Amino acid sequence: MKVASVVGARPNFIKLAPVSRALRERFQEVIVHTGQHYDYEMDRIFFEEIGIPEPDHHLGVGSGSHGRQTGEMLARIEDVLIKEEPDAVVVFGDTNTTLAGALAAAKLHITLVHVEAGLRSYDRRMPEEINRVLVDHCSDLLSCPTETAVDNLRREGIVDGVYLTGDVMVDAMNLCMDISKRSTILERLELRPKEYILATLHRAENTDDSERLREIIGAFEDIGSNLVFPCHPRTERRLRDLGLWDSLKERIKVIKPVGYLDMLQLEMNALRILTDSGGVQKEAYIFRVPCVTLRERTEWVETVNDGWNVLAGASRESIVRHARGFVPPRSQTHVFGDGEAGRRIADLIESFMSSGRGCSGGRFAAS
Repeated sequence: MKVASVVGARPNFIKLAPVSRALRERFQEVIVHTGQHYDYEMDRIFFEEIGIPEPDHHLGVGSGSHGRQTGEMLARIEDVLIKEEPDAVVVFGDTNTTLAGALAAAKLHITLVHVEAGLRSYDRRMPEEINRVLVDHCSDLLSCPTETAVDNLRREGIVDGVYLTGDVMVDAMNLCMDISKRSTILERLELRPKEYILATLHRAENTDDSERLREIIGAFEDIGSNLVFPCHPRTERRLRDLGLWDSLKERIKVIKPVGYLDMLQLEMNALRILTDSGGVQKEAYIFRVPCVTLRERTEWVETVNDGWNVLAGASRESIVRHARGFVPPRSQTHVFGDGEAGRRIADLIESFMSSGRGCSGGRFAAS
């Protein structure tokens, strides 16, 4: 039996690592890389560090507007799927790659598996929210990381093929924890554990809105020299365009994006984390590091409800106040599973396909 895993962006690569290992124990896996992320720091380093097999197909789509990028991916993924004839397609998370892979599989009547299904921020202005909803509604097997995700799907009428597997990010972190200890990132940056604040910023709602971006960057500058900021390439371009880049570099420690292993070390040793990333919110929670989210809503509501994450939006005052003083009020309830999600997903695919329910084409399949 052949399974095609479709990836293209940094979050996809991390989720792929444990799932790919589990799949290859019982299936022939084909990895399709769209090229949505193509910088070394956002792409190649992840395959090298985590030990993901070389992609069988690299589509080289690159950047572009949401519509153009997704459309180009859809056309190229369809060609690959027609050639490879997989029994199932696996997509991850909520990127444009995820949506393109899902649509290609559904329209070709190939069984579609969505890893990290059921997440909702209930903010349709987020491109990722549109992607999640559409992918969930055309998937045959939906791997949910939490009970909240299962409940979200039930409210939308999706109950068939829905399974609580736990979060594959826990699997990925467990895979890499021992290796990450070899990282020398703290020494290279001259950082002491729990004496710095880590920040990431990349979502379009923040980087494409000049007013929001100026507020957030103003907060970063107010926080000062103990702030470490691995800067996404798109964010850097926006900061340069707005004339904010030089002054920011003078006030805080701005560095290039780092690999997964270095990022794990930066996260686990931070005093607090500021981010608009869903994955980083989760990693902060798992590492028991207080998180300040630079958004009004989050798909990871469990981290907020459990008291370890606070939504600061783009308010300069709120970001600075929480960055300097946010302390979780209680211990955690550990909502993301036991690190066996990858194995459970492979089990589900095997059971689903062997039962004869495969190749249904999803809920949006053409007749």
